[in-house]
Amino acid sequence: MEIIEFDRWKPSADDPRKLEYAGQRIAQEVFEELKHRLEGMGYLPDEYFLLRDEWQNGREIPRDADLFCTVDYGASEGVYVDVYLKWYDEKQGKGFTDSFITGKTLGENGNDLDRMFLTASAITKAVHGDHATHARYMKIGGVEEDTGGRVVHLSQREEKVIIAALAEQRERQEEAMGRTEQLLRRMTGSITAYMDTVGQRPLRMSGYDKTILAIRDGELPAFLELYPKVLDAYAGDLLIEAAGRPGAVGRKMTLLLMADTAEISEESYRAACRKAIDINDPEKVAFLLDQAEGHVEGLSPSFYGEMAAYAFSDHRHIAREIIKQCSEEQIAAAPSHLLELFSYPGTADYEMLSTLVEKGISGGGSSADVLHNLTQDRRNRWMAEELLGTRMWVTANDLCALHVCIKNDAVGAAKLLLDGGMNYDRCRQLFPDGGSPETIQALEGHWAEFQAQAQEQEQPDTPNGAPIEAQRNGFDGAAMGGMTLG
Repeated sequence: MEIIEFDRWKPSADDPRKLEYAGQRIAQEVFEELKHRLEGMGYLPDEYFLLRDEWQNGREIPRDADLFCTVDYGASEGVYVDVYLKWYDEKQGKGFTDSFITGKTLGENGNDLDRMFLTASAITKAVHGDHATHARYMKIGGVEEDTGGRVVHLSQREEKVIIAALAEQRERQEEAMGRTEQLLRRMTGSITAYMDTVGQRPLRMSGYDKTILAIRDGELPAFLELYPKVLDAYAGDLLIEAAGRPGAVGRKMTLLLMADTAEISEESYRAACRKAIDINDPEKVAFLLDQAEGHVEGLSPSFYGEMAAYAFSDHRHIAREIIKQCSEEQIAAAPSHLLELFSYPGTADYEMLSTLVEKGISGGGSSADVLHNLTQDRRNRWMAEELLGTRMWVTANDLCALHVCIKNDAVGAAKLLLDGGMNYDRCRQLFPDGGSPETIQALEGHWAEFQAQAQEQEQPDTPNGAPIEAQRNGFDGAAMGGMTLG
């Protein structure tokens, strides 16, 4: 199995047969691939396996970083595996060692300690590779809850003997187990659900089942042979599975499926994009979004904004990249709550708010919430004023938005809303409470000035009924059937 790289490489522009350095991989992306690898091997800790907070939100792995693990009992319960990164920063002239991932198993006896060391070994091999022919490890007897199990060291010859014996035993029981197998398949549904429920592969597998397993196991040669035979019937399902497969292999499988598939339902495409977001693969997400309109007929205009909103919770850096790549038409159709997400107090992101407003997003039903988030803290009121000054993204009849600004004593933002066409008198009729005396006085004065200016701009009629401007140009508005020159 290929090692998990920390670097990114691309074909050289001068010689495509050679690869050149293209930067560092994102820590979350490496974590997702490592977690997927451990889960497939049965070595994922049963309590949790978590990436440290400081490595989230798009932080890259330092160049030339190395990885190592430690395993020990916890202070109170369980056994822990701690994964660290160490690197040397040439600019600062010193080395660093930083906690990267922490995993925990609830059991705390000697067998649990042994198994966690195997987890640490699997992590090390995934990153550093397998440098020699080695003995495999297998847990004999019982399920994971059986703390009385034993981890047995087997030579390659011993492993072959046991595998052959188990295969022979299963073959003898196959006929008797046939009907049970059918019931299990009918009750669990998909191949992945069957494996998650039963804990093993079914006795009989279709071409679709084998393709799904090839994707999950990252077996590219098997995938290349299998997927063309089932693509027409299962294009959407295969794309969802490939999109959720971390690493370079998952990207290549996704690329192949997209190249050979003309049309995919929006439901399946939406699920595939979410899978790519879930495994924190910005490159795959960008590719899928770029190809969306060419593969989904009648794609919802709000699709891109919805994907950005979905990414916001756990992968904000992906949400930011989606927004940057979106066109003005795509942002104009985005759900209004996308604007609200980037306005939360304490984490308000002016760059993204400004980008959304400049590209034409509508505040819609979220306008009042956005303005409340930005104006309740004096330090962020400038953001509300800048955004309203750039473009009026609040509708003139959304008096709740004006009321929020009055209640939070955000005079500058409230004045901009009045200049944008909101009616102050109507707002105070609907919402008579809120606002300090100073705020009310300032806004009433601004509203009076605004109305006076509006009246001055109106053109009063002359005694004979013709507008003043018309008489200045020599026209008599009372003339019928033609115009009289003065």
